[in-house]
Amino acid sequence: MLVALNGTPSISQREIASKSGISLGSANAALKSLTEKGMVSNGAINAEGKEALSPFKVDNAIIMAAGLSSRFAPISYEKPKGLLRVRGEVLIERQIKQLKEAGINDITIVAGYKKEYFFYLEDTFGVTIVINPEYASRNNNSTLMRVREKLGNTFICSSDDYFTENPFEPYVYQAYYAAQYCKGETPEWCIKEGPNKRIAGVTIGGSDSLIMLGHVYFDKAFSKRFSEILVAEYDRPETADKLWEQIYIDHIKELDMVVRPYPDGMINEFDSLDELRLFDPEFIQNVDSEAFDNIVATLGCTRDEIHDIYPLKQGLTNLSCHFAINSGEYVYRHPGVGTDKLINRQEETKAQELARSLKIDDTFIYEDPAKGWKVSRFIPNCEQLDPSNPTDVEEATSLIKKLHGSDAKLALSFNFFQKSCDYAGLIEPPDLDAIPDFRQLESEFAHLYDLFSTDGVGRTVLCHNDFFYLNLLKDEKGTLSLIDWEYSGMADFSQDLGTFIVCSELDETAADKLISLYFENQASIEQLRHCYAAVAFAGWCWYLWSLYKESQGESVGEWLYIYYRYAKKYLDKSLALYQTGIN
Repeated sequence: MLVALNGTPSISQREIASKSGISLGSANAALKSLTEKGMVSNGAINAEGKEALSPFKVDNAIIMAAGLSSRFAPISYEKPKGLLRVRGEVLIERQIKQLKEAGINDITIVAGYKKEYFFYLEDTFGVTIVINPEYASRNNNSTLMRVREKLGNTFICSSDDYFTENPFEPYVYQAYYAAQYCKGETPEWCIKEGPNKRIAGVTIGGSDSLIMLGHVYFDKAFSKRFSEILVAEYDRPETADKLWEQIYIDHIKELDMVVRPYPDGMINEFDSLDELRLFDPEFIQNVDSEAFDNIVATLGCTRDEIHDIYPLKQGLTNLSCHFAINSGEYVYRHPGVGTDKLINRQEETKAQELARSLKIDDTFIYEDPAKGWKVSRFIPNCEQLDPSNPTDVEEATSLIKKLHGSDAKLALSFNFFQKSCDYAGLIEPPDLDAIPDFRQLESEFAHLYDLFSTDGVGRTVLCHNDFFYLNLLKDEKGTLSLIDWEYSGMADFSQDLGTFIVCSELDETAADKLISLYFENQASIEQLRHCYAAVAFAGWCWYLWSLYKESQGESVGEWLYIYYRYAKKYLDKSLALYQTGIN
């Protein structure tokens, strides 16, 4: 409302007209009408007016803060985006203060990623914390699902927005989505207006349009119907990856919401670090980031030089981002959750130094053997190895044979079967006992290992143990590099073949060809069964690794099943060959 609630006029009638988007004459007429009805006295809302406004009073606010914000790598690896300090203020703290200034004190923070970083807000600002355990496996619809019973006349906010002016108010007439006008082409969500500013449609991408940007307001009618739809559709497989906005758009005809435009520059959402530093030029200098400190110390650059920062496709073990400085392009790797229990970083560092000296990996620059972060050279315009291309597979086989044929050694051994037992030991026994075939498979793998380790084919060499196409990169000159040595160690040569077959999802024909290519001749029954067993052990090891990662709250996705499938299939194949000697 644009008149005061305390008996004192707050703004002039001209300002009322300007802020409400109506003419000065209409503003004067409305104020006169409200005065005649006894709802306004001396230009301010009185008790009767407040009673009339009560259906439109804002109940609460939900601040969504559960996501990873991967586009803000590497800083988001260290802290949630909503806790970044921009222009001297922590983003989420500034927003909480703005809500409270508008008289909205019932504020709920929904946290997920690094949730413990938000707990202090409970005491500092009197907010409520709700945990979203599904933040990694679902989109933000899971956040609203967790607080659906709180939805009424509710502001829905993102923890990382920066409003140059306070957009919140204690009374709101109807559900709306905040928007700003974007001139020219844009990839943002563009709004199509219907009569009375009702949102009639939304397209992803467009031009010269109002775009969805910033906070949202649900009124009670919108909240009730949206909650019903969310509950009805939540368990559908296709819902998991949807933003809540997509669910709204799917039902836009039955969910009444208007667009509320704001002046250009008032609402700020930052899609990248480079975009944020345009808004706050001092941000990179002032941000508390160990990652930036590591980059500066390793490369001898300044923070101001660091630019062109963006996340790379994340692996299952670590998080990585691209960045550039004056001397070139690089990759910063941040160790993933729980990897301190999985990886010996000291031996990994030694392995990378050996690989660099053997000219197998020319990308490695430095790794901190205590903490596991790493800086590497970025290969521009690189190509990943194609496991379906015979020439690529030949090059990869030659590279791994070069490693196996060297005298390089590590103190660390990495035996797939023994590692699978180690990973199983990290998981609570009831969780494994609940898997119907686990204990039977565990027994069969122990029997297979007895056969494998005494068949006379094995040979211990330095292995990469994560040898597959995602870790094999070709530069513009065609030079192949084998990157990511976390799991390297002394092992049976066949472990690298087994990993390549499993992780490249080779079929039986391609697997047999790879094994024969490695031996430079048609593989014998003895060689095949030994290598088949290695495929089974690779699948089993990474299956147990995946179960552990999932027990730590990290989703491995379809790889969990891929590892299981190869483990089971090649367990049966290798056991049959050991028992009969027949392919």
